Parts: sequence; C-alpha cells; structure tokens
Amino acid sequence: MSHPDHFALFALPARFALDETALEQSYRNVQSTVHPDRYAASSAAERRVAMQWAARANEAYRTLKSPQARAAYLCERAGVSIDAGTNTSMPADFLMQQMDWREALDDVRAQADAGRLAALTDSIGAERVRLLVAIEDAIDVRSDFAAAAGMVRRLMFVDRFADELRAAAQELPHKASA
Repeated sequence: MSHPDHFALFALPARFALDETALEQSYRNVQSTVHPDRYAASSAAERRVAMQWAARANEAYRTLKSPQARAAYLCERAGVSIDAGTNTSMPADFLMQQMDWREALDDVRAQADAGRLAALTDSIGAERVRLLVAIEDAIDVRSDFAAAAGMVRRLMFVDRFADELRAAAQELPHKASA
C-alpha cells in the first residue's frame, strides 16, 4: 500500500495556511470511501486494507487539523526535524518571557487572582496568534523551515502553558472558597 503524504491524501495544497472547511469535506469523502463498514462483505485482506486506510486518514486528519502538528509535519516533510525532545534551545528573549509568564502564574495561584489570570491568558493567546502568523510566513512565503521549526518549538511551549492556565482557572474557585 503506497502512502501519499497527508495533503495528497486529502487533495489539498501542502501549505500551512489551510482551508479547514475543505479539510473537513475531504476527510469525510476519504472516510466514506475507506470506512471498514463498506467492506464488511469483502475478504479479510480487503477489510484489513480498508481499516489501514481509515486509520491513516484519521492520523492525517488529526495532524492537519492541529496548527502545531501541521507545522511540524511540513517541517519534517521538508527535511527539517523539530527535535522537540532534544533541541530545547530558545532565543534569550523567549526564555525571559517564559520566566515572566511562570512567575505571573505563580502569583495568580498564590493570590487566587482571576483578573490577572484572564490578562495572562490573553497575553498567551496573543503570543500564539503571533507565532501562527510567523509560522505561516516562514513556511508558505519564505520556505524557511529551519526558522519555522524554532517557532514550532515555541508554539509547543505556549500551547502547554495555555493548558496550565486552563488548569489554574479550574483551581481558582476552589482556592477562593477554601
């Protein structure tokens, strides 16, 4: 079984900027074609191949739906590894920003300050948007996958930190009433 890349599977251009409606529609079309239920009366080999294609379509869809995963996929496809596990180097200004955000989150937790948490959440959201715009420019306009890989690593931090902020928001009412 040949494995076209994720974009080819859905007949979409290999770009970071993605028409999400076209992705959804293409995914549904592929799934309806390869869904294992369509092959219930087929041979075991045909059912297995249909199941493999359905799993492949699901994996490709999850990758392309997530901006972070899509950017990493495009970089890897261009031969530039994200190396998130081993390459943790970040520009000094971003490291300082991380420290500031972490200190602010510690303060929010210590003071149960919902207003400050909202401001921090807005700041992280703005940084995420800025990174997504910069990644799109690096990949789709400049084809600078090395720069994009560095930004993807930053985006990974921002997304993880946003998860921490959501968890902190869940904790605040409990701390305030304790």
